[in-house]
Amino acid sequence: MNNFAETHRTVPIHPKILYYGTPVILLTTLNEDLTVNISPISSSWALGDHIILGLGINGKALENLKRMPECVINLPDASQWEQVEGLARLTGKNPVPVERKGAGFIFEKDKFAHSGFTQAVSTTVQTARIAECPIQIEARVKHIRIPEDSPHFAIVETKSTQVHVHKELVAGEHHIHPSSWNPLIYNFRHYFGLSAELGKSYRSET
Repeated sequence: MNNFAETHRTVPIHPKILYYGTPVILLTTLNEDLTVNISPISSSWALGDHIILGLGINGKALENLKRMPECVINLPDASQWEQVEGLARLTGKNPVPVERKGAGFIFEKDKFAHSGFTQAVSTTVQTARIAECPIQIEARVKHIRIPEDSPHFAIVETKSTQVHVHKELVAGEHHIHPSSWNPLIYNFRHYFGLSAELGKSYRSET
């Protein structure tokens, strides 16, 4: 066995979650009465102008996207982690689903007022953006799939229709300056920026 393998031995484990460090998203969707719901999510990836979202099957976000297939993918920066965590136990579903009620969720109709965020009018979708988030991506849903072997979540494919970025992050005309952008990272249920740990989710077990 070489020295590297000897020094870096591995052990097989079975973690409950695999949030190995992904940007937090505040997903805004339209409720049936055209008010706006905010859903914090931690499962996403982008390829070109397509963004794939992972959503809980019993959440308000998925319910809204099935009815109105559009959204805004709002990306908070690291400094906003406490506002994000303040939304974590809230659901837009009333009554609260049994499995979520058992996890401590409570119903909140106006998540903007609760969180202190501000609505901004979108240009290509009806759903409002979150003005304080440095990056806001308007998108339309192209496909929703529920895995047969994991029916508790949905894989939602979206396509970007317009990107809004805070002016101070823009380099040139159409680029985001990496050194100016400090995304909020969800790392095994703890919050990080591109630096030291900032805090942790109420769901953290470490």
